[in-house]
Amino acid sequence: MTSFSLTDLEAIVAERAKASPDESWTAKLVAGGQPKAAKKLGEEAIEAVMAAVTQDRDNLVYESADLLYHLMVVLNIADIPLQTVMQELERRTSQTGLSEKASRRDR
Repeated sequence: MTSFSLTDLEAIVAERAKASPDESWTAKLVAGGQPKAAKKLGEEAIEAVMAAVTQDRDNLVYESADLLYHLMVVLNIADIPLQTVMQELERRTSQTGLSEKASRRDR
């Protein structure tokens, strides 16, 4: 079995974003603009939270997949490569979580 990564998902989203909105859900989201895509991302986040709170493991897996997909769409529209997000995560791992959170108060 091959390993599927977020990088693979990012590439699929980028390719499907170029299709006709009549043929691709991804292209339809992109054509709708960031407000539509971000709203859908928020809906999926809420659904994932609800699955977690109710300890519905199968639904949490399903909703997490939706959440990651919609995040990739939002990042695509914003022209933010996944690598940029990964670099930010890497930067944060150089300090403790509490230190990183405290540093955000300056923003």
